[in-house]
Amino acid sequence: MFIINTVLKLNRTMAKKPGIPKGTRDFSPSEVARRQYIMQTIRKGFEHFGFHPIETPSFENYDTLMGKYGEEGDRLIFKILNSGDYLSKVNDEVLEERSSQKLTPYISEKALRYDLTVPFARYVVQHQNDIEFPFKRYQIQPVWRADRPQKGRFREFFQCDADVIGSTSLWQEVEFVLLYDSIFTNLGVHGVTIKINNRKILSGIAEVIGAKDKLIDFTVALDKLDKIGEEGVRKEMEEKGITPEAIDKVSPLFNLNGSFTEKLEQMTQMLSASEEGMKGIEELQFIYNEVESVGLKSANFKLDVTLARGLNYYTGAIFEVAAPDTVQLGSIGGGGRYDDLTGIFGLKNMSGVGISFGLDRIYLVMEELGLFPETVNASSKVMFLNLGSAEMAYSLKAAMQLRELGIKTELYPDNAKIGKQFQSADKKGIPFVVVVGSQEMETQSYTLKNLTSGEQETLSFQQMIERLQ
Repeated sequence: MFIINTVLKLNRTMAKKPGIPKGTRDFSPSEVARRQYIMQTIRKGFEHFGFHPIETPSFENYDTLMGKYGEEGDRLIFKILNSGDYLSKVNDEVLEERSSQKLTPYISEKALRYDLTVPFARYVVQHQNDIEFPFKRYQIQPVWRADRPQKGRFREFFQCDADVIGSTSLWQEVEFVLLYDSIFTNLGVHGVTIKINNRKILSGIAEVIGAKDKLIDFTVALDKLDKIGEEGVRKEMEEKGITPEAIDKVSPLFNLNGSFTEKLEQMTQMLSASEEGMKGIEELQFIYNEVESVGLKSANFKLDVTLARGLNYYTGAIFEVAAPDTVQLGSIGGGGRYDDLTGIFGLKNMSGVGISFGLDRIYLVMEELGLFPETVNASSKVMFLNLGSAEMAYSLKAAMQLRELGIKTELYPDNAKIGKQFQSADKKGIPFVVVVGSQEMETQSYTLKNLTSGEQETLSFQQMIERLQ
């Protein structure tokens, strides 16, 4: 007995409290119902604009992902260790260098996808003979990033992407602005700001200040203006080797203001000597004019010349969506044009453009603003209480008919005290309960109680349907 007690105590001591990795979350039934509401609204918007669904694996080959997101993005890719004795295939020379950067390709052949755009480009190249171009696809799946978790930033999260590939037409960019506006309006998230810039403008700026060879460093630093301020951006540019003289030339961008058109006029003066920069201005002017001619339902449309998003593959328009001003949160959507992305995988001259909705951040915005409809919940509409086997058999037939009519219905499984059953329905947020006893069975009726109002009625089956629908 002493040994048994000692073992039990030891097991209790050794038992570790369960947990989940940082940056991930469990979701309750009500949270899942709300997330599905957002996804269904986004999916409906995608399909109304002519996009078709695809899915890709949660992990890709290591070399498919690496080198596509810039130095900062590559660091945030989750690598998957090879199975078995993964170190046995690494030569001694690599091991002796003790460099994780050089070692990783030997021990990790796969990685979790960082976004949905690069896997989509890979999909297009692999299936090019089966695709009718231009190809409009949407994808709603999780992605993973080894980022530092904070409010609105997770290591595992869903992206909701829509892309068009096989067309250079700027009408696609126009449609994406309208798509953003339509979906956020349908979600009830009014007052979002759709920001736009053009990578050609950023290249033009780098050219006129004499820092064309530092384009990536320049854009990565500039993109952080709203986070680290002007002094922080200046410091980071200097650390990357951009001269103080060049930074002074770009300083007007730090405080650029005015309307969309006024900003374009100011940028025209700055970029008049850059052919590429002027091309970017021309493209933005077209997009603005066409969006303006249609009009937006509830979103704001703004030119932000500091917007870069820090990603190597954008070549034209760059999008980012900011939450309404009353919510302090980062971007809730973004995207852009990537003319040469499929070229990385061997398919040349295949221009693409796409946008993404940040599901998790949209959820936080809607929760903070109280925008979820009351009808969005995971609860059943009605519960049949359990008063015995015969009563349950009678209730089951009715429950199956209600389910066929699309009414969420459940039965309490145990013949417990009636008070406990009522309490269970109340805790679950079920608005109605049905009590079936011998009298109801004799008269082919049902006693329906509204737990919100307390009203109770004995009804025929058809009358009960009318109350529940």
